[in-house]
Amino acid sequence: MSEPKGVEAFHQLELNAGHFLIQRCTDCTGHVYFPREVCPHCGGTSLEWIAPKGTGTVYAVTTVRRKAGDGGDINVSLVDLDEGVRLMSRIDSPVSNATKIGQRVKSRVQVNDGKGLVVFDAMQGGAL
Repeated sequence: MSEPKGVEAFHQLELNAGHFLIQRCTDCTGHVYFPREVCPHCGGTSLEWIAPKGTGTVYAVTTVRRKAGDGGDINVSLVDLDEGVRLMSRIDSPVSNATKIGQRVKSRVQVNDGKGLVVFDAMQGGAL
């Protein structure tokens, strides 16, 4: 696998530093995630980096079953951020197998061995 370049490399460097950023098109004001060079909404090339609120709603959830020796089961979720973008991640707390569609979540950047990753935690109050 090749090393990321351009916006992907910048995005990963920011995650590695603990900062979660998404893009916003200054032409149409649409939000963009995963990072791109061109706006998927209008084709514009004026994309700026912004820090999202980090809150969102679980759109879909599944559990990937793994042996305990391989790290155990992991939660895989699609999360719709309040800014309107959808991303794949996981819900780490309180218990990943308790994650429900419609549940409100809050993002955080988890850095392991210098590599940042966006994960989510359940918010108080549960579903919408």
